[in-house]
Amino acid sequence: MSSHGKTWWGQRFIAALEEQMDAGRLQRGRSYGGPSRILGFEIGADGKVSATVRGNVNPYFGVTKEPRYQVELQLAPIPAKARKALIAQLGSRADLVSRLLMNEMPDDIDAAFAASGFTLLPHSAQDFARTDCSCPDYANPCKHIAGVYYRLADQLDQDPLLLFELRGLGRARLRAELAKTPLGQALAPLMSEDDEAPPEPVESLYPPLLPHAQPQAARPQGTAASVEAGAAAVDARAFWHAPAPLPEDKAHSGEAASVPAMLVKKGGDFPPFWDRSQSFIAVMEELYRRVKSKHKQRL
Repeated sequence: MSSHGKTWWGQRFIAALEEQMDAGRLQRGRSYGGPSRILGFEIGADGKVSATVRGNVNPYFGVTKEPRYQVELQLAPIPAKARKALIAQLGSRADLVSRLLMNEMPDDIDAAFAASGFTLLPHSAQDFARTDCSCPDYANPCKHIAGVYYRLADQLDQDPLLLFELRGLGRARLRAELAKTPLGQALAPLMSEDDEAPPEPVESLYPPLLPHAQPQAARPQGTAASVEAGAAAVDARAFWHAPAPLPEDKAHSGEAASVPAMLVKKGGDFPPFWDRSQSFIAVMEELYRRVKSKHKQRL
C-alpha cells in the first residue's frame, strides 16, 4: 500500500489528525484506507465526505456476516461573509492566482488565509465539524473513520484544490471568483485550454501525396481518367524532394520558456497515474534537464 501524505499539504493534514485524535486508533485505521476496505467514497457539493467501509467478521462478538459501515466526515466550512475577503486576498497576488488556476497548491497559502482570519488546513478540533460511523465502537474516531481520513489524505495528494471543496468553496466557484479579480482577468485567458487560437494553414514545402498512394476512403470522388491525369502530373522523383529548401535552424538562445512545462504542471505534483512518493513535476523537470544537457550541441 502506498504511503499516505506524499505532499506537504497531505502531510500537514495527517499531522493535524494526529494532534487532535488518538494516535493509536489512527495507526489502526491506516490499513482501512485502501480500496479493499473502502467500498464507496464520495465528496458532496457541500464538502461532506461519505464512505462505505468493510468491517471484520468476529464470531466472538456475534458478527458472523461481513459488516458494512457508513462513515460521514465534514470539515468546518469557511463562513460566507469571510469568502469575499478571502478571494480579495488571494486575488491580490499574481503568484497565488496563477498557481490556483493551474490546480497547484501555493507554498504560502496559509499566510494568505491567515490574513483573512481563517485557515485552509485544519488546525484545531473545531475544524473537524462532523465525524460519524455506524459501527458499534464508542470511540471517535474509530478505525473506520481513521481509514477514511487516510483515504482523504491520498485524494488531497492528487488534487490539492479538494481542500477548498472540503471548506465549502467548490473549485468551479473558486476559479470563477478569482477570474473576476483584476489579476484574474489578465491571467485566466492564459491558463484556459479553450482559448487557444486555431492553427493557421501554411504552404507546404512538399508536393501532395500521389493519388494512388492515398487510402481508398481518402480519395476524392471523380472519374478514373481524372485520377490517372493527377498521377501523371506528379513526378515520382519530385515527391521525395521539397520544392524549396527547409529554413535554417535558428540559434538556440538558451533562454527558458516563458511558462515552462505548462501542460505537465496542470496535472499537479501527483496525478492519478503517478504512484510514487516523489513529485511528478520534479521528476519531469530533471528529465528535461538531462535531455537538454545531453543534446545541448543539437539544440
